[in-house]
Amino acid sequence: MQHSDYEILSELEPKAEEYLNRHLRTAKEWFPHEYVPWSQGRDFDIEPWTPDQPSVSQTAQTALEVNLLTEDNLPGYHRAVFRLFGGDGAWGTWANRWTAEEGRHSIVLRDYLTITRNVDPVQLERGRMQQNEQGYDSDADTALDGMAYVSFQELATRISHRNTGRYTGEPVCDRILRRISADENLHMIFYRDMLNAGFEVAPSDATRAVARQVIDFQMPGAGIPGFTRKAFTIAQAGIYDLRIHHDEVVWPLLRHWRVFEREGLDADAEQARHRLADFLDGLDRKASRFVEQREARAARREARSRG
Repeated sequence: MQHSDYEILSELEPKAEEYLNRHLRTAKEWFPHEYVPWSQGRDFDIEPWTPDQPSVSQTAQTALEVNLLTEDNLPGYHRAVFRLFGGDGAWGTWANRWTAEEGRHSIVLRDYLTITRNVDPVQLERGRMQQNEQGYDSDADTALDGMAYVSFQELATRISHRNTGRYTGEPVCDRILRRISADENLHMIFYRDMLNAGFEVAPSDATRAVARQVIDFQMPGAGIPGFTRKAFTIAQAGIYDLRIHHDEVVWPLLRHWRVFEREGLDADAEQARHRLADFLDGLDRKASRFVEQREARAARREARSRG
C-alpha cells in the first residue's frame, strides 16, 4: 500500500521536531563578514576587473563559480522544500532555519570572490540573475523523494565545496569552504535521518523514492549556462566526478539506510531495488572508465612535457 504525503509527514512530525532540536543544539553560529579579507578590496570604478587578477587557477575559478551559482538559487529551493514538506510545525521551522543557514553560503562566497577578484564579478552577477530568473523546482513528487534527493544533494555539495577549497590552494578560500561544508553536513544528517525514519514508516515507498532519486539524480546547479562543460572541467580536476559520486555520496547513504538489506517490501519496491542495483553497476563501470581516461590523458600530457 502506498502512503500519502500527509500520512507520512504526520507520522514523522515527532522525528522532525527531535532532529530539528538536535540540529539547533549542534549548529554553530558564524558570521560571513569574519571570513572575508576586506583589506584586499579596491574600487571597481577605479580599477576594473581584468582576467589576470585572480590568484587561483582557471579550473578553481570554474568550480567556485558553479558552487556560488548553485547556492544562488536559494529562493527556488526554499519554495520546493515548502511544497514537499509544508510550512507547519517542525517541518516549517526546519525549512525556514535551513534557508537562513544556506543564505550565508552565497553571502560569504560572493563577498570573498568580489573582494579577491578571483572571478569576474560581471559574469557572476549575470549568472545570478539568470539562475533566479529561471528558478528551480524539484523533480521530487513525494515527501520521501524530497528527503532522498536532498540527502544525496547535501552530501554531494558538502564534498564539492570541501574539495574545491583544497584545490584552490588558497587558505582563506579553503577556510570559507570548510565552514560551508560543515553546514552542509549537518543539513545532510537531518534529511538522512528523516528518511531513515521514513523507511520505518513506509519501507516500500522509501525504497522506490531512493531508487528514483539515485537513477535520475542531477545537481541543483544543472541549469547553469555551460554546466556540462564546467562539470567536466571540475571532474577532470578530481574535485567532483562519477567515482566520488558513486563511492562517497550514493553508497554511504544506501548503506546507512540498509536499502539492500530490508525485508518485507512489496513487489514494485523489489523491482525498483533491482533497477537500482543494475544502475549502480553501470555507474561503477562509467566511473572506472572516466578515471582510466583521465589518467591516460594525464600520462599523455606528461609525456609531451618531457618530450
